[in-house]
Amino acid sequence: MAPPEPAQTVLVNGAEVYLLGTAHVSRASVARVQALLTPAADGNPDFDAVAVELCPSRFESLMDPDRLHRMDLFAVIREQRVYVVAASLALAAYQQRLADQFGIEPGAEQRAAIQLAHDRGLPVLLVDRDIGVTLRRAAANLGWWKRLNLFSGLLVGMLSRDEVSEEEIERLKQGDVLETTFAEFAEDRRDLFVPLITERDQYMAARLRQEIAGSGHRRVLAVLGAGHLAGVAAALREAAAPGTDPAGTIAALSHVPPPSLFWRAFPWLLVVLILGVFVYGFTRSPELGWNLVWDWVVINGGLAALGAAIAAAHPLTVLVSFCAAPLTSLNPTIGAGMVAGGAELLLRRPSVGDFAGLREDVTTVRGWWRNRVSHILTVFILASLGSAIGTYVAGFRIVGRLVSG
Repeated sequence: MAPPEPAQTVLVNGAEVYLLGTAHVSRASVARVQALLTPAADGNPDFDAVAVELCPSRFESLMDPDRLHRMDLFAVIREQRVYVVAASLALAAYQQRLADQFGIEPGAEQRAAIQLAHDRGLPVLLVDRDIGVTLRRAAANLGWWKRLNLFSGLLVGMLSRDEVSEEEIERLKQGDVLETTFAEFAEDRRDLFVPLITERDQYMAARLRQEIAGSGHRRVLAVLGAGHLAGVAAALREAAAPGTDPAGTIAALSHVPPPSLFWRAFPWLLVVLILGVFVYGFTRSPELGWNLVWDWVVINGGLAALGAAIAAAHPLTVLVSFCAAPLTSLNPTIGAGMVAGGAELLLRRPSVGDFAGLREDVTTVRGWWRNRVSHILTVFILASLGSAIGTYVAGFRIVGRLVSG
């Protein structure tokens, strides 16, 4: 017999919060949620609210699978949210692998809690932090090399068809879907553990306190991943001290730290350096100056176009990437990927079927390239990567030409 789902009861401002720790791939967790929210069951407390480990965007994705159909790709490209969308697709692909292997959708216990709460007319409290904020804070916790390593791992995870290992399943039973999905790709899991687990424990505890203070709920069922149970309970007890402000905690944990002054200034310093090198080359001789410009255009544009070509972009998109990269690399406010992705979107607009099949298609290499939605994201990413590499390769090339000349 499987052990019962772990649980703790914590008093918060006179209200009783029943924290239920669940496994995101366990039918027993679904059954336990159903039992707790069935009034006729003997000994069940009469809850007046149900809290779930979801943010508004994950709630909408869980309850409205057709939400992907309404994604505005132009806005995603313009606002440079491609990497967050790609990470979300990595999570969806990983969850689909779990569903295919075990026949149960991760988060089924959350869906059951929401449905039963609606059936009983109970309010549903979304207490988790926005996934975009969590991912951005996690990225801010990593150096550039680990970010690249993490993102490469996510791409591999999206395309993998391997079965989920027993070790991963045990982590899911004891931990958290986000941690298991992303942390396996990090060299140092501590870098990701704080934003993915510790901070979210504190955030969810603050949200529970905020909801109780604002609504007067007296008995709340909180359905959380088992990996959050101890942390949320501890945070609720620590926050019981007088004068503790949950709004302040929420604001602090929702803040995405901006890049350091050096990294904000670095792209502009690089532009000034490159332009200065061009000017210096022309002062030495017009032939040298034009050779430097030619190196910049061919290398930067060529590698951006190569990235677009590897992504199987439209031939016109490849040409646009070649022409745009040498110019966008001298303007930090716009990237070659934005131009390439926008061009591909205009030339190959996704159909309704592409949006409908996105969640399934991104679990295979062929589907990732075949589906026009994921294909456009791929063009953006690989053209951006090619231009970034081209900037440094061309920079070293023209400096070397000056030194040798």
